[in-house]
Amino acid sequence: MNTGCLKQRRTAVLTAALTAALWAGTLAPAAAQNYPNKQLRMIIPAPVGGAVDSFARLVSQKLAIALGQPVVPENKAGAGTMIGSEFTAKAAPDGYTVLMITNSHAINAGLRKTMRYDSVNDFAPVILIGSIADLLLVHPSVPVKNVKEFVELGRKQQITYASAGVGSGTHLGGVLFNQAAKLNMLHVPFAGGPPALSDVVGGHINMMFSNTLIAMPLIKDGRLRALGLAAPKRSALLPDIPTIAEQGYPGFESGAWFGVLLPAKTPPQIVNLLNREIAKILQMPDVRENMISKGLDIDFGTPEEFGAYLRKDIDAWKKLREANPDLTMGD
Repeated sequence: MNTGCLKQRRTAVLTAALTAALWAGTLAPAAAQNYPNKQLRMIIPAPVGGAVDSFARLVSQKLAIALGQPVVPENKAGAGTMIGSEFTAKAAPDGYTVLMITNSHAINAGLRKTMRYDSVNDFAPVILIGSIADLLLVHPSVPVKNVKEFVELGRKQQITYASAGVGSGTHLGGVLFNQAAKLNMLHVPFAGGPPALSDVVGGHINMMFSNTLIAMPLIKDGRLRALGLAAPKRSALLPDIPTIAEQGYPGFESGAWFGVLLPAKTPPQIVNLLNREIAKILQMPDVRENMISKGLDIDFGTPEEFGAYLRKDIDAWKKLREANPDLTMGD
C-alpha cells in the first residue's frame, strides 16, 4: 500500500474527528448564548391555588421581565406531584421547561418503591426558594382548643385528616403526628391541597396540616381553628398560635420547601443564568414582602447547594421508610 495515501487518509480521518469534536463542544454553548429566544413554561405540579402555585406564578411574572420572554405557568397536577415532574424529566434540556417543586419531590423518591423517573439524576438543580411551616387545623365543630385536647379526643373517637395526596407533605405531617401522639387518625387523600382544605372547611373532614398561605384567611374569618404550628418557633404572622413542640411534642416539625429544577443535561450556562435571575427576584422588596406575608422563610443559594439539600432530604425520607416499612408507597 502507498504510505503517502495512507498518511493522507489518516490525516483526513483525524481532521474529520477533530471538526466533529469542535462542533460538539460549541453547539451547546452557542445554544446557551442565544438563550432565551422564545417562550418558557413554568411547570407547576399542583392545582391552582396552593402555595407552590402562588410562588411559581410570582416568580414566573418577574422572570419574564428579567429574561425578556414570556414565562407561562402551566399546572400539571396529580399523582403527588409526579405528573409534572415526569413531564419535566422528559422535556428537552434546553432551558425552556422549568419546574417549581415542593418537598413532595423528595418524599416520592424516599418512600416509593419504583418511579418512572429519577428524582436526582433526571434533573438539574437550579435554586432553593425557601420553606413554609404547616399549621394543625381543625374544623370549628371539633370540640378542642389546643393540641392536648385534640389528642385526648383522638384517643376516644376516630379522627379523619385530609391531605394533598398520598406521599404529600400534608400526608406525612399526619403520619408523623400519628406516631408522635400515638393516635390512629384516618387518612383521606385528595388531588391537591386546596380541594383537601375545602372539605375540612366544609366540615366533612376533621383535621389537616396546611401551610399559612391558604390557612390564614380561613383562620381569621373563623372557618378553621389553628391548634398549633409545626415549626421550631412561633410565626410573626400568627404570634398567638403556639408551636406543637410547646404543647408537649418537642422537635415536631412539618412543612414544605420549594425549589426550581430543569431537565438533566441542561447546559450549565442556562442553569447558572436562571439561578442568578431568580436569586435577584427573591431579593426584590415586593417579592420578599409577598412571600414572607404568606409564611415563606426565603432561603436560596447555588445550584450545587440545592442539589445537596435535595439529596439530603431524600435520604431522610428513605431512612423513615426503612424504620417504618408500612410507609412504603407503590407505583
